[in-house]
Amino acid sequence: MRGVSIAAVIMARAPRAGETKTRLEPLLGAQGCARLQAELIRHTADWATRAAARTWLAFTPSDAQPEFLGLIPRAVRLFPQPDGDLGERMRRATECVFGAHRGAVAVLGTDAPELGPVHLRFVKQGLAAGHDACVTPTLDGGYALIALARPTPAAFELPSEAWGGPAVLELTLGALRAAGRSCVLLEPVRDLDTPEDARYVAADPRCPPAVGQALKPRSAA
Repeated sequence: MRGVSIAAVIMARAPRAGETKTRLEPLLGAQGCARLQAELIRHTADWATRAAARTWLAFTPSDAQPEFLGLIPRAVRLFPQPDGDLGERMRRATECVFGAHRGAVAVLGTDAPELGPVHLRFVKQGLAAGHDACVTPTLDGGYALIALARPTPAAFELPSEAWGGPAVLELTLGALRAAGRSCVLLEPVRDLDTPEDARYVAADPRCPPAVGQALKPRSAA
């Protein structure tokens, strides 16, 4: 919607065998998980670049920048994720983007291939209606996208042990309320973490073809 400019910052881990999507290794093998991660990065960067005013990618580990260059559009700006738990890394990444973009910032993961331009359109509607934040939950109790109209460090200041657990969404909503920020929830999506998730996503007609191909089991480990 007019009047709402959204920058996207993608949080992404390098597609290295044995270091990413490891819960899917029984299905895909370590090399297959790396291929899947590469396709998820490519898919997320492509749609975010088309849908957002500007796009950044915060990568980890810190020496991985060359591994992303062939996966993302040239317009995407790269910077390494800082040290700390996931909340600290997201907090500092949003601070970096808010410092360079006059408008809202949406933080995206790469694990939910259902996410796409329509979600940023819904975010624009929510922020244009006066909300301070928009969140797309995941079915496991976390979230795949959080958009903030202005810097809100409290949104990421959860206990370190909570990140990755089933209470992330609940704790985040509580932190937003305590900070005096209103929030609208979008429809939940499925994270791609387990073999069960992989089978569900691969069978979904909305699954991007390249991601679906990468989800096919391979014998190579």
